[in-house]
Amino acid sequence: MSQDGPQRRDGYPSENGGDMNTRPLLNRRLDGLGTTIFAEMSALALATGAINLGQGFPDTDGPEEIREAAVRALRDGKGNQYPPGPGIPELRTAVTEHQQRFYGLAFDPDTEVLVTAGATEAIAATMLSLLEPGDEVIAFEPYYDSYAACIQMAGAKRVPLTLHAPAFRPDLDALRDAVTDRTRLLLLNSPHNPTGMVLTREELMAIAELAVERDLIVVTDEVYEHLVFEGEHIPLISLPGMRDRTVSISSAGKTFSFTGWKVGWVTASAPLVAAIRTTKQFLTYVSSGPFQYAVAEALRLPDEYFNGFREDLRAKRDILADGLTEAGFEVFRPQGTYFITTDIAPLGEKDALAFCRSLPQRCGVVAVPNSVFYDDPEAGRSQVRFAFCKRKSVLREAASRLRQR
Repeated sequence: MSQDGPQRRDGYPSENGGDMNTRPLLNRRLDGLGTTIFAEMSALALATGAINLGQGFPDTDGPEEIREAAVRALRDGKGNQYPPGPGIPELRTAVTEHQQRFYGLAFDPDTEVLVTAGATEAIAATMLSLLEPGDEVIAFEPYYDSYAACIQMAGAKRVPLTLHAPAFRPDLDALRDAVTDRTRLLLLNSPHNPTGMVLTREELMAIAELAVERDLIVVTDEVYEHLVFEGEHIPLISLPGMRDRTVSISSAGKTFSFTGWKVGWVTASAPLVAAIRTTKQFLTYVSSGPFQYAVAEALRLPDEYFNGFREDLRAKRDILADGLTEAGFEVFRPQGTYFITTDIAPLGEKDALAFCRSLPQRCGVVAVPNSVFYDDPEAGRSQVRFAFCKRKSVLREAASRLRQR
C-alpha cells in the first residue's frame, strides 16, 4: 500500500492512492471518534482469554420463557417480515402498561410510543431529530460514549456537567449556570452509567423547574430503571411541567439480559414521538421483529421477576465491590446500574487507559477506563469501571486475580 496518497482520518492512506480527492473521508462532525473503547477491550479479552468485566453484557441469558417466546414468534411467522414502523402493537401496548404499572404514567400506544433498535438508536434518532447545528446540549460527564457521537452527528455542541467522586452528584448551581440562549436540550442518564449515581427526587424537581423556566427539552436515558439498589427510580417525565418536554428512553437488554436483541423504545408526547419517528424511519426503519413479541411478554412478567433480578445484581455488586476493595482499589459503591467505578491511585497507578490495556496480560481481567467518557480525560484519569453482570463464580475469580496482579 502506497504511503504517498491522501491519508484517511484514521491515519491509513487512501486505498486509491493519489487518484482520490484529498478531502478526508470521514465527516468532520465525527472527527475524534474512533473505535469504541468497548470494542477495543472486548477484543483484548478474546485475544488473551481474560475475564471480560469491561463491556456491560451478562454471561447468562435471561428468562427461559422469554427466550421461548422469541422462538415461538419465529416459528409462527411473527415478525419475520417487516414489522410496523413504530413497532408492533403488542409491544407498544406492553410499554404503556409497564409505564402505568411502575410509575402511574399514561401513554397512547399509537402516538406516544416508538420502538427502536435498542436505546442507542433511540438516542441517535432523538438527537438528529431535535437538534440544529449550533445548538447546545448539556450532559452529565462522564457519559456513555454514544452521547458524544450523536450530538456531534447532529452538528450540536456538547456542554459537560462534570460529576465528581466520591458521590458523583450533579452540581445544580453549575447546571443552571451552564444554560445559555443556545441550550436546546438536557441529556440525562439515571441510574447513571458509569458512576452508578441515582438522581434524587429533589434533584429531579430542580432539573424540571429549570427545564420549564428555560423552555428546554430533556432526554432521559433510563435503561437501568430496574437496577436501583439505593433510592428509587423516578422518571423525570412524571414531574410537573415535564410531560410534553421529556423524551423517555429505555430498552429490554439490561432488564431482561438479552442485550443482543436490541429492542428499545421511546415514550413521549405525540409531537415529540412524531419528530423522532421521522428520523428513525431512515435509520433502521424497523428491527428485531420476532424479538418484539418476546419483549412484549417480558414487560408483563410478575413483580417477583423484577425484584429478584435487582436483588441478584445487588449481591453481585457487593461481591465485586468487596473483592476490589481487598485488592486495593478505592471503590465507589454504586446506587444503581451494574457497573462499579474505582480509582487506581491507591495502587500507585495514574493512567487508567494504560492500566486497562495492560491488565489482561497482567492478571487476566478486562476493565474499561473512565477517562474515555470525559471531554477532559484528566478529570477521570485514574478511574476504572468494572461490570458485575456476570456469574458470581466469575466475579469471585476476577477479584482473586486482581488481588494477585
